[in-house]
Amino acid sequence: MAHEDRYGLPLSTTSHEAASAYRDGVDLMLAGWTGTAETLERAIAADQDFALAHIARARIHAFYQQGDLARQKAALARECASKRGTERERSHVETLALAIEGRLPESIAAMLKHIEAWPRDAVVLSLPLGAFGLFAFSGMADHDRARRELCERVAQHYGEDWWFLTMYGWAMTESGDVVRGRGVTERGFDLRPANAHAAHAVLHAMFEDGSIEAADRLVDEWLPSYGRAGILHGHILWHQALGALEYGDAARALKIYADVLQPSATQAPPLNVVTDGASLLWRLSAYGHAVPKTLWLDADATAQKLFPRSGLPFADVHMALFAAATQNREALAARLAVIEQRLTEGKLPAGPVVPAICRALAAFADEDYAACAQTLAPVLGEVVRIGGSHAQRELIEDTFIVALMRSGDLPRARGLIDARLHRRPSLRDRRWQAAIA
Repeated sequence: MAHEDRYGLPLSTTSHEAASAYRDGVDLMLAGWTGTAETLERAIAADQDFALAHIARARIHAFYQQGDLARQKAALARECASKRGTERERSHVETLALAIEGRLPESIAAMLKHIEAWPRDAVVLSLPLGAFGLFAFSGMADHDRARRELCERVAQHYGEDWWFLTMYGWAMTESGDVVRGRGVTERGFDLRPANAHAAHAVLHAMFEDGSIEAADRLVDEWLPSYGRAGILHGHILWHQALGALEYGDAARALKIYADVLQPSATQAPPLNVVTDGASLLWRLSAYGHAVPKTLWLDADATAQKLFPRSGLPFADVHMALFAAATQNREALAARLAVIEQRLTEGKLPAGPVVPAICRALAAFADEDYAACAQTLAPVLGEVVRIGGSHAQRELIEDTFIVALMRSGDLPRARGLIDARLHRRPSLRDRRWQAAIA
């Protein structure tokens, strides 16, 4: 009997053990769960020529910025697929390999073509989805809507699938349909609670509708089932730290940082190590709480090793937070020079918003709040181009509001705060509103 994946697509392996381990490994990957790499390694051990197992393993290497290993496994997967893969498997391998190699436009084109032919290939469909997916990091301004529309196109092929509902619901939430998004995401979560992406997507919906207490409870009740090595373990606690800041509880946020987010404590992928740490410390400081300088310096030392050169705009913006907070003007100038060069050469799809944010953050750290606000004002509508989630990008809007308040532009600050409170309740925004009434 021919082997299939969980979505009914044929697998070109004759090994029952390889097919079974691959199915389990893919489910673990789609759930952001621990044991993914080990399970995929079992599939490879059972069938050394199984292309799909190699490319899935390559993707896990890529998550953890193990570029050489990821590219080696991708090359091996291509070789295996050319020898013994179906047309679908060859296309699957090639699409993932392009993404692993950072060839974004080509991988997006390949992904769209592949999904047209094989809409139930969930691993390929996962590439453009989420806050760190191909769409989010493409530089497009409407990546939230694009994710939702892609999910709408293939929804009929997935029905009540736990993974698909999770990602579809999150795409709805991020594109502004929070009520429906939360409901769909929770449906997926109920079908498989051992799914970190589902817990995470529900937390995003709760962030957007102001359900801070419910989010806090969700983390406390759900997290004990999820190992510290889980790809989203630290990031889920980052969400809880944001909730603590809503209450003005800096001590709790700093404790979460010390327990799971600081470089010496975290097991997260490099991009999360840098972005979760920098954004939480920056928020604490911008909201008026004291942040020990050593926390910034320690985290910055690690960040410089993980992202020594300019590349991904989302990472560059967070590296600018470090440079600004540690007053490392030299590091920021060097990074900005590369960003500006890429912009001039037409190689920065996210556009002028990237250098503008970096300059504004430096001005904020220098306490030149008027210059910060002046630099950010024209590009606020373009911040979405750097990727990430709405919750992550809100840091830029927060910085802008604080800069307006501190530079004395209270009418504009009030207008922004009022607009946010109209969208969702926020204890922090209420405190800011009262302070400048």
